[in-house]
Amino acid sequence: MTQDELEPPIQVLVVDDQDLFRSVLRDLVASADGMVLGGEAGSGEEALEVADQLAPQLVLMDVRMPGMGGIEATRQLVAAHPDTVVLLVSADGADAEGLHDCGAAAFLPKQRLSRQVLVDAWREHAPPA
Repeated sequence: MTQDELEPPIQVLVVDDQDLFRSVLRDLVASADGMVLGGEAGSGEEALEVADQLAPQLVLMDVRMPGMGGIEATRQLVAAHPDTVVLLVSADGADAEGLHDCGAAAFLPKQRLSRQVLVDAWREHAPPA
């Protein structure tokens, strides 16, 4: 097992209203050893539905989306699935303000996302085994 591998595979849900950025998130998850894409959603409402079906271990949640934004979706998702780790992502650092109120584990600027940042964030915030 390499330093970056996680065992067993971590099921990830990616949530972003922009198809292009969801594609970037899919590629990022695929490149992270030990992570698998479990599903994706294009809105906060859809994220809640998919999370109920999938029960992902990790969610990459865009903060700003039409309808229910990532902050409220995270609040509801974490209430329903307390062991799910939600990482909020946004291009705007000001969005990090709602982080602690909604139950998200961390805020990651979209510009800093990389395979290693994703793996490190999981290792730091994963629930105890």
